Amino acid sequence: MLFNSYVFCFLFLPAALLGWWLLRGPRWRLGFLTLASYLFYGWWDWRFVPLMLASTTADFIAGWYIHRTAAVAPRRVCLVLLLGFNLGILGVFKYYDFFVGSLAGLGRALGLPVDLPLLHLVLPVGISFYTFNSISYTIDIYRGRLRPARSLLEFSTFVAMFPHLVAGPIVRYADMAPKIERLSERPDRSAWVLGCWFFVLGMAKKVLLADLLAAHIVTPLWHQAALLDAGEAWLAVLGYTLQIYFDFSGYSDMAIGLAFLLGFRFPQNFDAPYQSANISEFWRRWHMSLSFWMRDYLYVPLGGNQGSRLTTMRNLALVMFLGGLWHGAAWTFVVWGLYHGALLAAHAVCRDRGWVPRARPLAVFCTLLSVMIGWVFFRASSLAEAGHLLGVMVGMRRGEGGNLALVASPLTWTVLLLAGAIAAFLPDTWRLTVPRRPIWGVVLALLFVICSFRFASPSPFLYFQF
Repeated sequence: MLFNSYVFCFLFLPAALLGWWLLRGPRWRLGFLTLASYLFYGWWDWRFVPLMLASTTADFIAGWYIHRTAAVAPRRVCLVLLLGFNLGILGVFKYYDFFVGSLAGLGRALGLPVDLPLLHLVLPVGISFYTFNSISYTIDIYRGRLRPARSLLEFSTFVAMFPHLVAGPIVRYADMAPKIERLSERPDRSAWVLGCWFFVLGMAKKVLLADLLAAHIVTPLWHQAALLDAGEAWLAVLGYTLQIYFDFSGYSDMAIGLAFLLGFRFPQNFDAPYQSANISEFWRRWHMSLSFWMRDYLYVPLGGNQGSRLTTMRNLALVMFLGGLWHGAAWTFVVWGLYHGALLAAHAVCRDRGWVPRARPLAVFCTLLSVMIGWVFFRASSLAEAGHLLGVMVGMRRGEGGNLALVASPLTWTVLLLAGAIAAFLPDTWRLTVPRRPIWGVVLALLFVICSFRFASPSPFLYFQF
């Protein structure tokens, strides 16, 4: 079920909000929200509902065992088993075919017979997100920073809550526990204003910017990637740079808005990342919940920047390699992750030696250019396609050209310029002042109506595939 669909906006969401606020008693309300969230998830494919339920139950039991056990060794064994269970599920569904296929390819190159069967499993939507939510819960209990959920129902509500279930933000139980344990009994007017504000603006980002960029620039040009000339290749990459930002930022805003409507508060996930002056700042402002998750549960445990410069560079490379692999089981994502790891390491060296641009506009331009180059690997269907497109962009290869007619229209350039201006100059939704005058409610309603006209051709969010 998509946020940008008739069934969600005009059937599921009104029913979910009415049931949530009209029911009385924490158990009834949490039970209702959990069942509604499972319905939301099962709308896509009911076969994977038991998988999420099994993962949730295992995390809940492990959390209580770790909390109640004083001895270090049993606690550690339980944590390792639980992590192995969660990552094992993720590995089988998301990475098994990738690693087996890569191993078979390596075997053929070396003349060695490698004949392992491929499973061709369907990737459950949102598995990477709810797995990371659960992992942080168990690790925080092990570290003594969090008490376990009081009941399986409360924890199930946290894991399955439909606003963040399939594409984040990655939410930590420590941030949600106070509200889950002490539910708001009636809607808060200010929270509802914020909820409508975030939801509609996020919808507009997705439907009126990201989807139009995809339909009129990105898809037509990337389908002709082998034929593009330099100008067309740069336009294709610029279009995708803006599409992925407004698509994912739009989803995050909508999820945050839905949380406000339910009486919860999700963390900020974007902060105008294309206005960053260096790659480190970019990762503090892009997909912030994932960046902070990798920092707290990977980078810091590895030693962070407390060791030698070489150790810091190794840690950055390893964390970003895993971050790339988290996004997708393909060598393009691995290279994208390693590329950003190299950028972060290079920035650390340049910063220590004072080799950074002092003029912020120049620094922002260089950072954005570096990010755009990385998006080529992220969007390309193969390393060969990425290499070809990069070669065309820098003049090392020539394309046939003549594809600009595919995207040449006033609408194309208007959407591109508007999206570029918003990304380059406007603050994130969190930093905008919410207008309180009634006329702005009318404007917001009209904007939602305009967005709803495009529901007839729904398009999934890009991060659903991760």
